[in-house]
Amino acid sequence: MVINYELIAEDKKTGARAGLLHTPHGTFKTPMFMPVGTQATVKTVTPEELEDMGAQIILSNTYHLFLRPGTELIREAGGLHDFMNWHKGILTDSGGFQVFSLGAMRKITEEGVHFRSFLDGSKQFLSPEVSIHAQEDLGSDIAMAFDECIPYPADYDYADHSTARTTRWAERCIKAHTRTDRGMFGIVQGGMYKDLRKRSAEEISAMPFDGMAIGGLSVGEPHDLMYEMLEYTTQFLPVNKARYLMGVGTPDCLVEGVARGVDMFDCVFPTRVARNGMAMVHSGRMNMKNKKYEKDWAPLEEGCQCYTCTHYSRAYIRHLYKSEELLAFRLVTIHNLYFLLQFMRDMRQAIIDGNFTEFRENFMANYKR
Repeated sequence: MVINYELIAEDKKTGARAGLLHTPHGTFKTPMFMPVGTQATVKTVTPEELEDMGAQIILSNTYHLFLRPGTELIREAGGLHDFMNWHKGILTDSGGFQVFSLGAMRKITEEGVHFRSFLDGSKQFLSPEVSIHAQEDLGSDIAMAFDECIPYPADYDYADHSTARTTRWAERCIKAHTRTDRGMFGIVQGGMYKDLRKRSAEEISAMPFDGMAIGGLSVGEPHDLMYEMLEYTTQFLPVNKARYLMGVGTPDCLVEGVARGVDMFDCVFPTRVARNGMAMVHSGRMNMKNKKYEKDWAPLEEGCQCYTCTHYSRAYIRHLYKSEELLAFRLVTIHNLYFLLQFMRDMRQAIIDGNFTEFRENFMANYKR
């Protein structure tokens, strides 16, 4: 396998893990947060800025790149790493979540998913084979199996049939995967049903994937239910492979995910809320458009070493938002990404030092969702 997970330390009280993920583009420390570069760019920041703030792996979106500019063009450019000038790790999602979120614009069959492009309405098709071929064009270090994401809520019969289809599609993804220099993760589904989660975890774990992803969570269910399903599912996953919880990126969910043995996370949350004026701090979130920051000369968060906090005040950032200046988006995006990346580094160190439980309790006591 070209993707290998090495366990370094484990918190015996919770199962939180610190490890190393070995990939074709380097070895990276876990637990980790992966910034999302949907269209071969993390919005408003450069690859150099991402590297400076300590990003290790970024996620790009097969669905969007499949439609524009096309994965064959990116292959001609030398793959995503050269195309976007990012030479650390890249994980590509399969496109499954995006096509399943299209609602009436798509039709699911055993063969794959027929849908219409959101760009021009043209007819498009994604299947396990098409998705894996597209991801091999992109040249990501980690490709994701093509799965069916179960919505919340979903009745048992639908979840049962959908989970079985995800297993069949996973087998087709393995057969379609030809790049021995790149890895692939399988995805566990099952909705909010424990027996289906167990079945899916055992079936996907039995296949020769390089890592295991947990899908179908953070799709609208209450946090307590997500944590319950996550804790139940991880016990059936291999201890010697990385575990990836898809689409999670708020600090409370990150710390609770790590506490349940997850190694990798991704989410558009830090960049999306930055464009709406929201800065992430240890106590929760700050609306930088609020008038109370008009004459506040402090940084976004005291002690933060990001570029934004070491150069600019809350008052200046509020002024940028009120003036509709694009620099506001950049500065708060830089801060939010740095905050989450540093937060993961701090959690990793707490696991290694043997005080993760104290770290978790202290954080949750001060965090306002």
